[in-house]
Amino acid sequence: MARPEAGTAGGPWATWSDGYRALVQAKPLSGGRSLMKMSGCPTSPALASGATISPRVPELEMSVPWPTVVIMTNTRGSFAAPDIATGRLSDLDFTVVDVETTGWSPDEAGITEIGAVRMRQGTVVAEFTSLVNPGTPVPAPITELTGISDPMLAPAPPAAAVLPGLLAFAEGSVLAAHNAPFDLRFLTAACAAAGLPWPGFEVLDTVRLARHLMAIPDEVPDCKLGTLADFFGAPAQPSHRALADARATAVVLGNLLRRLADRDVHTLGELAAWLAEREAEAAAGPVWPRWLARALRKLSRWRRDVRRKRMSARAG
Repeated sequence: MARPEAGTAGGPWATWSDGYRALVQAKPLSGGRSLMKMSGCPTSPALASGATISPRVPELEMSVPWPTVVIMTNTRGSFAAPDIATGRLSDLDFTVVDVETTGWSPDEAGITEIGAVRMRQGTVVAEFTSLVNPGTPVPAPITELTGISDPMLAPAPPAAAVLPGLLAFAEGSVLAAHNAPFDLRFLTAACAAAGLPWPGFEVLDTVRLARHLMAIPDEVPDCKLGTLADFFGAPAQPSHRALADARATAVVLGNLLRRLADRDVHTLGELAAWLAEREAEAAAGPVWPRWLARALRKLSRWRRDVRRKRMSARAG
């Protein structure tokens, strides 16, 4: 998607925040709404203020060489959310984030892609994704794993240009990720390198939640993202691409939040106390021998395969 010059038929320039200017192209939607496609240039993209988030619109492919894309619908209102500390989990906004990188440690590797999904009341309302130029070559095993290559990243903006948009996109929400410490290490390191202050988001780790909310091995053999996404029937399967993984994590998070509500856990404070109790119980409980844990996982997989075959036979 090429970037039109300001003042041309491509649409007006709208100032968002911190001097960032993004091209806004409005298209009519059914019900009197309009779709705003925001394709950012490689400076610091940010989320438009004064726009209500509505149910997610159809996918928009990532654009190159201007790869930052935010998808939302435009009516009225704002992204203002209830007070996070005291608000009910069902009323809070969550931003599910995922990063792809050139390695495992931010001391030696850089970010190659960022994807984020904003959720409200269990519904995906906006998405953010951008390729990121890490400034170093992508190792061949990483390219094989993710499909992200040096030619793809050559025209992409650096992290310092993408991060302000991500932070603005997530403002006023609880940050969530699958194995959140990994993503946070890279995001906070990149912010520090860019001289950007980290906002100090409240953070939920879906791995940590799943360990206490899923019956292992009865329901699932492990808490890997692919396993949980498959169990909850996520339409987007993890693929080691940031937006796809963020979408899958969003489905997992929504289901885990419903399980928390069933356990009468309704605020972040109650969640912190509940997790502390569960982890204290786990620390005091028996430790399964590794051979037994492996056997139970295999049994769980076999039982799940049997159930699927039965369901397929009934459907046929």
